[in-house]
Amino acid sequence: MTLTPDFLFSLANPVAMVGWGLLILAPRWAVTRRLVLSGALPLLLAATYALLIGSHYLGAHASEGGFSSLQEVAALFRNPWALLAGWVHYLCFDLCLGIWESLDARRRGVPHLLLVPCLLLTFLLGPVGLLLYSLVRRFYGRDVTASVAPVTL
Repeated sequence: MTLTPDFLFSLANPVAMVGWGLLILAPRWAVTRRLVLSGALPLLLAATYALLIGSHYLGAHASEGGFSSLQEVAALFRNPWALLAGWVHYLCFDLCLGIWESLDARRRGVPHLLLVPCLLLTFLLGPVGLLLYSLVRRFYGRDVTASVAPVTL
């Protein structure tokens, strides 16, 4: 079996979908706690990303593209392996954001039915879901700042 960007893409998407499905449909299930809320699925995606990005920068395409200009970013994503790494990056970070929203909503007492649209938008449009969740938590969640211990360095 040859590992191709298309094949790995077909594996990464269902991993993320399992996480999102559990956050939305079974937020308090023990499996959700072990696989998603613990960070296990995002860490699997993070390890995949590290391998993909590491192999890109250690491989023949290391000098292609960069992050200093939009043109360099476009050049970077012309390589299917780098494009896959970028996609896995999105999957990982959006899922982490969904986990944070879920845990924060639970801590603040935000009803799950109000959280679901936020999670769906975070899954589909990342920052738009975060924006919606920030509005929901402001108007429907209790203030928990008094119960949080201050951070000392």
